[in-house]
Amino acid sequence: MNGFSVEGLNPPQAEAVTTLSGPLLVLAGAGTGKTRVVTFRIANLIKHGIAPERILAVTFTNKAAGEMLERVSELLGHKQQRRRKGEKPPPKPVISTFHSQCVRMLREHANVLGFPKKFSIYDRSDQESLARAVLRELRLPGTALKPSDMLSIIGSWKNESILPEQAAGHACTDKEHFAASGYRRYQNALRARGAMDFDDLLLHTETLLTEHEEVRQAEAAKYDHVLVDEYQDTNGSQYRITQALTRDHRNFCVVGDDDQSIYAWRGADVTHILSFSKDWPDAKIVWLEDNYRSTGAILEMANTLIAFNAERHDKILKPDRPKGKRPRIVQHKDETTEAETVVREIRHLIDNEHLQPKEIAILFRTNEQPRLFETELRKADVPYVMLGSQSFFDRREVRDLIAYLKWIDQPDDEISLLRVINTPARGLSNKTTRLLIDRAVQRGVPVWQVMQNAAAIEDLPPAAKRGIDQLRQLCADVQQRAENDSLVGAMETLMQRTAYADEIAKLYDQPDEREARMASIGEFTNAMSAYQDKSEKPELSGFLSDIALSGREMGSEKDKLAMKNAVWLLTMHAAKGLEFPVVYMVGMEDGFLPHSRSVKSGREEDIAEERRLCYVGITRAQESLTMSLALTRRKWGKPRPTQPSRFLYEITGKADNPNKYRKQGRRGNGARR
Repeated sequence: MNGFSVEGLNPPQAEAVTTLSGPLLVLAGAGTGKTRVVTFRIANLIKHGIAPERILAVTFTNKAAGEMLERVSELLGHKQQRRRKGEKPPPKPVISTFHSQCVRMLREHANVLGFPKKFSIYDRSDQESLARAVLRELRLPGTALKPSDMLSIIGSWKNESILPEQAAGHACTDKEHFAASGYRRYQNALRARGAMDFDDLLLHTETLLTEHEEVRQAEAAKYDHVLVDEYQDTNGSQYRITQALTRDHRNFCVVGDDDQSIYAWRGADVTHILSFSKDWPDAKIVWLEDNYRSTGAILEMANTLIAFNAERHDKILKPDRPKGKRPRIVQHKDETTEAETVVREIRHLIDNEHLQPKEIAILFRTNEQPRLFETELRKADVPYVMLGSQSFFDRREVRDLIAYLKWIDQPDDEISLLRVINTPARGLSNKTTRLLIDRAVQRGVPVWQVMQNAAAIEDLPPAAKRGIDQLRQLCADVQQRAENDSLVGAMETLMQRTAYADEIAKLYDQPDEREARMASIGEFTNAMSAYQDKSEKPELSGFLSDIALSGREMGSEKDKLAMKNAVWLLTMHAAKGLEFPVVYMVGMEDGFLPHSRSVKSGREEDIAEERRLCYVGITRAQESLTMSLALTRRKWGKPRPTQPSRFLYEITGKADNPNKYRKQGRRGNGARR
């Protein structure tokens, strides 16, 4: 413990760190040292005798979980300790994402729900393939419902813990009624394939813990303390899962900021953090309000804006830094002038103020806005990077290899098998594949079981039979090498037996393209090697779970951008968790911010979320903030007048704050300071 000390914490931080039992809500405003408090608190629990493995900390990204574990290890002095050869490392707290923790519980108890322990986890592409098959069965007219629409509707129901049998009662539009009819078929198809989608990981875990008391007790008994980071981002299932794990010992600490709750569109419910003191009446509440990121002038603007939200904990960010220069609000005659002016200023900052490009960010509300700025940045020869490029795991060659591994690990995973059944070509034509699918449907079994039935494939062409034999041998050889040698060795076998490198050479004429594709395969193999090195018992199913849960962060775009000395172009949603010396928030107009959908809905909670998004944008700025708008924008080729964002009026004191007469000295939901 010699590396651990609470020195250097401010009084509220120290209060949160030294509160070691009972329910605790830490309201951590933007830039107030939230991660520091979480990691110090975990270290302090261990210092006071709590076994590390009996502490569970849950967050939302694999990267955040990894950083948290590393910082806790540093505080406890574990990184400095030298271990003798063969000596076991010291026990660690369980620090995990929600989805990873749910997978761990499901792997242990999946049989209770009728799933195999080696269930597959379907990504978006797998889901869309399955959704297309379901929609074909439903025989809906024309384009009544696209696979992506159906998945979006089903996903929103799953986020609200709405089961297939309840969906029809929640459907309002024609599309929702169509989706309700497909929901049960979709879930049955997943179950038949021994698979779950990403939303199921939460939904099925909730079912485990709420409908199977013996499972809940067994899981809850593993931990004496549970901490949840970014609690304002929890959805209904996550809320009920954490309640089930903590209600016995009641040592439940949540950390978050209701003012930064900006993910309602993906199920996050801000009321969870707002009602914490109602759920846990004896909860202690600690306010972190000392901001170490932004100047006083920027925080003054942020505090003024967010006070217009009625339903919030009454926090005020206090600057640790000098007041600094006042943020600017700039009007431009049109969107082209806005882009030209912003880029000209950026060029000046780089050339004359000696700012590095990576210290500057341009924030947008929508993904459509950056086009003009990209054009101007290229003209001005200013390097830039933008979030939103193709994911590593959306590349064809990577998807093919994942499909092979999923099928080899779980042969009944039909979606994965059908993706690679004839890639590279092995005599299994589209016609033969359709015939196999039809026979599988007639028999009510997965396609692979049909392919193992000699009578069912007796009439197939000789080339198709050879192809099936090749697949059978490939599956056995890769499984054997994964179990008896190593996962990387299994990958080598897969590449050799499929001659996949030759397939890349056939598909891509250009040497640069071939090299890039093979580099992707190399990076994928590196990920497998890294998993193998860090796992006590590396298994193919474990690796597939690992990349399904954290693979989207592998080669994280944010990390890659940080490595480049270039101006950042990103949405305000993507900017959460980042900070920049200089920030431009552009397109500050009604219709962009707040978004037109929220304006049209007429619901105050929708506008409140947009206001929180604006607040997040403002609090990304450390030293300089410029907000700009165009007085006209082209729509269908013609300039149309715009309306300045209502948030600009609120920031500048030109809008009356309906909450200004609320009783002073109170904190959200009646909790007193």
